[in-house]
Amino acid sequence: MQDIPGAEAFTKLEPINKGQSPDTKYYIETKDGRKLLLRMTGIKEFDRKKGEYGMLQRAYVLGALVPEPHAFGLCGKGKVVYSLVGWIDGEDAEKAMARLSEEERYSFGYKAGQLMRRMHALPAPEDAEPWGSRFRKKAQTRIELYKKHQLLATNGNLLVKYLREKQGFLDGRPQVYWHGDMNIGNHIITPEGKVAAIDFNYWNLDYGDPWWEFVIIPWGKEPPAYYFTGMIDGYFDGDPPREFFEALAYYYACDALSALCYTHMGSEPYSPEEGRRHLRNVLRWFDDMNNPVPAWYLEELKHAN
Repeated sequence: MQDIPGAEAFTKLEPINKGQSPDTKYYIETKDGRKLLLRMTGIKEFDRKKGEYGMLQRAYVLGALVPEPHAFGLCGKGKVVYSLVGWIDGEDAEKAMARLSEEERYSFGYKAGQLMRRMHALPAPEDAEPWGSRFRKKAQTRIELYKKHQLLATNGNLLVKYLREKQGFLDGRPQVYWHGDMNIGNHIITPEGKVAAIDFNYWNLDYGDPWWEFVIIPWGKEPPAYYFTGMIDGYFDGDPPREFFEALAYYYACDALSALCYTHMGSEPYSPEEGRRHLRNVLRWFDDMNNPVPAWYLEELKHAN
């Protein structure tokens, strides 16, 4: 750590042990009063970490409320990748839900949706592979795994049928740069009442359909309905189109198959039961794929912000 430029100015160094990331993390204070977050990981992650840091830089330049990027490089005699970013004071939005009123949950969710829309202002490279062909490969891989491992979950065939019949909308979808993991656990409610996005460290898909980034409900869990409704309304200035919900249903159908397959294969930090529960949840939210508007979306709150 001593070979990180500016490390001699660190006056406080506290380990951070929360979160699922394997990164080593520290909260830092410096002689000149700055608060920073230091992340370190192995050199094998260099390319991915460079991509994460680049996305953070892009979002910051756009004026999105995200940590200020300060430095990125190698330390530990070239064997460790590090990033140094600004610390955002505030409260974890997920933990805040318990004390917030329904109106406040919706309002903060609305701000989170506006933040997401701002970050989606960066178009993907012009030579990017079309989204339709990219995502069809993803969906087909899930279908094949479902069949290969004989995961004949109750009504899982409804998801397979939906993915095959509704894929036409993928053609022509725009692509933008993503945050990568815009779930509520990566949102901070600041003392000023704003919503910030942190933790770009799951940035493993660089760009794609902006609507795909709404697939952010942890497997096996129920979403905070007022907050998530606010996110959707905030993203669309209070009027989400029908096409959005049709896309959302399609993407969650694929996500449900992913949950079932990858938890069964033991390659995810979730249990097989959480994978099966997510599949059941998705089918319930979308009425066995007969209604693209999820049951947790509170349509009566439209235009309430």
